[in-house]
Amino acid sequence: MKLKDQFRFVRQNMKKNRTRVFMTFLATAMGCAFLIVLASVAFGLQKSVVKKITEQRVVTQIDVHGKEEKGVDGFRPINDQDIKIFEDMQDVKAVTRRKMLQQPSTYTIGNYQESTESFVGNMPSEVKAGFELSKGRLPKEKDEIVVGYDFPLNLAPKDATSDIYDKQGQVKEEYRYKGNLLGEKIELEVRQFKDGQEIIKPFTFTVVGIAKKPTKEWLRDNSVFISDQALKDIEDFTGTSRGMINDPNRRGANSAGEFAQDSYDQVKIYANSVEAVKTISDGLKEKKYATYSIVNELKEVNLVFTIAKAGLIFIGTIAILIASIGIYNTMTMAVTERAPDIGIMKAIGANPKTIKRIFLLESSYIGLIGAFIGTVVSYGISYAVNFAIPLILKQAFGEKPPSDLSFSDIPISLPIICIVICYGVTIISGLRPAQRATRVDVLKAMRREV
Repeated sequence: MKLKDQFRFVRQNMKKNRTRVFMTFLATAMGCAFLIVLASVAFGLQKSVVKKITEQRVVTQIDVHGKEEKGVDGFRPINDQDIKIFEDMQDVKAVTRRKMLQQPSTYTIGNYQESTESFVGNMPSEVKAGFELSKGRLPKEKDEIVVGYDFPLNLAPKDATSDIYDKQGQVKEEYRYKGNLLGEKIELEVRQFKDGQEIIKPFTFTVVGIAKKPTKEWLRDNSVFISDQALKDIEDFTGTSRGMINDPNRRGANSAGEFAQDSYDQVKIYANSVEAVKTISDGLKEKKYATYSIVNELKEVNLVFTIAKAGLIFIGTIAILIASIGIYNTMTMAVTERAPDIGIMKAIGANPKTIKRIFLLESSYIGLIGAFIGTVVSYGISYAVNFAIPLILKQAFGEKPPSDLSFSDIPISLPIICIVICYGVTIISGLRPAQRATRVDVLKAMRREV
């Protein structure tokens, strides 16, 4: 019997018992839909969490915090020699390094002021890493500075109260500095204690550039870039590294740590591609550098969700196993009812393997159609869940979840996994009835007895 004839025979027999076969389809489809929808929750939450993490970090960025060395307690700061090693590594796009003024920076212009962080940065490497200006130019003189995009937006009146700030912590538009900051003189107040008294010295700078607006809406850039020479002038005034304050009222103030001139407070490596991040990170770890990148965080997150997905798929498989009982019952009944047909096929010389294949084809047919129906239904349920749950949460708890939060996501791999599991289960379920069909006695079958 040709394979085409075997399929025709299977379809004809299935039509004779439509109700029973339909219920078997339904049970299989429900099992598959349960597996896919259940596992899709882990896939959806993983997608949302990973997206959130990658949005809050530069994907190709590697933070280097220090290097482990013998005889050094903890990690020593990164210096110029380390920077040279980083820049010589393969697939490194740029290496930014910053020195940070070690005291609160309060900048004043007229009746407006703002407290923020001040950095000394290597501007060529910053530009290479993606730093851009919205206005002006990069500094050339020691008294020229570049400010972050949000710096002008947060210059507040000196006598300001908390009422002038909005929910995001920014100064409301009616209270902001109205002038054109570019080209204006601005003063930085530097503090230090000498002979038990606080001394404040203003350092005057000219704003020559304003950074480009951050690509992420939630990110605020209020930082200020000063020159290395300006930091040295501040250090000459304070008598400390990075302008640290020796406050006699603070315990241990006179034992403030010293910073080497060629050391840096913040060092970031930017890779040419996401794929190169892991290679660079592994190379740095071999050289005893303390690093952090988004790859480390994603690895842990993905591991947790992989375990969750495996567990949910296992639970979903139980539903398919329950449905397999129906397939086994259907196939057993089919063997009993078709005993005369089996007897006739044997009488005319049908091979037992052919008879066995016919019943395995029928069980496979039921499993695959049920899996297909279950997959279609699961996509509908997934869409409905993503649409309805935010509305339910808003009504029940009064809080609107993030617009990009995905409760259910069905990648193409999930239906494939489901179909493979379902197919395997249905083959196992139909195997014993198929073997029983090959052992049907011809004479008894012709008398319609099994």
